[in-house]
Amino acid sequence: MSNDGTGRLAGKVALITGGGSGIGQMTAQFFAAQGAAAVIAVDRDAHGLEITGNLVTEAGAEAMSVPGDVTDTDLPTTTVDEVIERFGRLDVVMTAAGVSVGQTVVNTTPDDWDMVFAVNVKGTYLWMQAGIAPMLEQKAGSIITVASQLAVNGGRGNAAYISSKGAIIALTRTTANDYANKGVRVNSLLPGATETPLLDRSFGRLADPEAAKKRSLARHPMGRFGQPEEIAHAAVYLASNESSFTTGTEIRVDGGWIAG
Repeated sequence: MSNDGTGRLAGKVALITGGGSGIGQMTAQFFAAQGAAAVIAVDRDAHGLEITGNLVTEAGAEAMSVPGDVTDTDLPTTTVDEVIERFGRLDVVMTAAGVSVGQTVVNTTPDDWDMVFAVNVKGTYLWMQAGIAPMLEQKAGSIITVASQLAVNGGRGNAAYISSKGAIIALTRTTANDYANKGVRVNSLLPGATETPLLDRSFGRLADPEAAKKRSLARHPMGRFGQPEEIAHAAVYLASNESSFTTGTEIRVDGGWIAG
């Protein structure tokens, strides 16, 4: 993939949290290949950010790496200020950072519950909030949140994560309504189980990872897990002008999980 300046995201500046691995990293590469002028990746993983930066540069866009915790209340504003100073605009914010601890509601500790909601929900809110400001001035922008198919028709043994993803969907819808007539679109992606480090960790903490994988595969009518690039394709659509009449909705990229 390479950026010749004429792709579906030509000239756009995009920021992605959780950009150091998995869906976030793949989407950063796709945005760059689709003509984005710059892609800003935020993550705690400095090594992952280095890899993302190289992928973005190789695809033809300018890369900016921001090492840090998405729950840091000051980081979103200072980062967006730097983006505006450096690139003059911000067109896309994608909140792909996320964590999971497993466990039922009975076995989830208060500290784990708070941590999951801090990263998944507060992290979405903070970066959404910071990104909307320049988009309102531009009268244009796209915010893409990352929820989960589990938030729609459930799962087992992952109470905090699934609850947090439901909160993200609700936050996405209400924010979309608040800014629908101001040029800012807000939508959610609902990936099914996708082959990422997060999924590997989720299975790895279980007593029988292989049995858990088989159960999960059986829930996907397609009989396989998703690939990060399949989610990234959907993110490109939501980031592009092609989705100009799409806001407040969820795009399912779930291998048929919800329908099944």
